[in-house]
Amino acid sequence: MNKKRIAKHLASCGIASRRKCEDLIFAGKVSVNGEVVRQPQLLVDGSEKITVSGKKVNRQEKKVYFMLNKPLNTLCSPNGKKGSKLVTDLFEGVKERLFTVGRLDKETTGLLIVTNDGEFTNQVIHPSSNIQKEYIAKTDCEISNDHLKAIAAGTSVEGVFVQPLSVKKVRKATLKVIVGEGKKREVRLLIAAAGLEVRALKRTRIGSLTLGSLPIGHWRSLTERDKQLIFE
Repeated sequence: MNKKRIAKHLASCGIASRRKCEDLIFAGKVSVNGEVVRQPQLLVDGSEKITVSGKKVNRQEKKVYFMLNKPLNTLCSPNGKKGSKLVTDLFEGVKERLFTVGRLDKETTGLLIVTNDGEFTNQVIHPSSNIQKEYIAKTDCEISNDHLKAIAAGTSVEGVFVQPLSVKKVRKATLKVIVGEGKKREVRLLIAAAGLEVRALKRTRIGSLTLGSLPIGHWRSLTERDKQLIFE
């Protein structure tokens, strides 16, 4: 049997993205044949008894891919506030174990990719893919040229200086902001650094895949062409 790194194996089984699987390994959540492992480079062939947080890992052959128009007050991660609704709770009737490709915070709506394919997730979120994300932001007051210049000038996010790829005023108090890697709350922090308050934030595009007319809270399966558009 061909062997692969355990982090890659877990991702191919639909546990999470490869990066998240590495975090689970470092946290001591993964066992192989009853022994806790902490090295994501450990090689396995799939014949081993592998568990994550005590639950047996089964290889998933069928990969599923969805796009969701994320509603307000839903979380992408189960590690958030207790009692809050998870994005994956919206997928009634889907039996596969799902996770999001990247995250949107609780107050942000719009386009979100949901899947059980960890390798695909890693490809999308890896900085080397250079995938653009487009957001529409409604602010608390009229946007001036000084505001636009301040947003374009960039700010610090988690100790790293970031700048948007572009920022454009589309209405009196509405902006279109395009970012690359998309660090945590990057768009909100860019706008706040310019002295504006975000009243509503919606992601409308990932790569060349757009939200289109998909209603809020609804989802649909991605076609092969849809998946290609993400990388274009």
